Amino acid sequence: MNAEQIKAIIAAGMVCEHIELEGDGRHWFATIVSPEFEGKRAIARHQRVYKTLGTKMQTDEVHALSMKTYSSSEWKAIHE
Repeated sequence: MNAEQIKAIIAAGMVCEHIELEGDGRHWFATIVSPEFEGKRAIARHQRVYKTLGTKMQTDEVHALSMKTYSSSEWKAIHE
């Protein structure tokens, strides 16, 4: 899978205001901003993204995904 395919899957499965994705085809690093993350701890946020990717994580189509996840308000505070 390539970066655009992974971004499209994430964007189709949850509300995202911003997605950045980089990697080498097996190991990926994502920055994801979603209002769905508001009030949630990091583990719940990551589980939400993993759920969106579904079997892609289990079948090794996406081997490894590291994430920084931000709620909309957190992202706005960082970029003001």
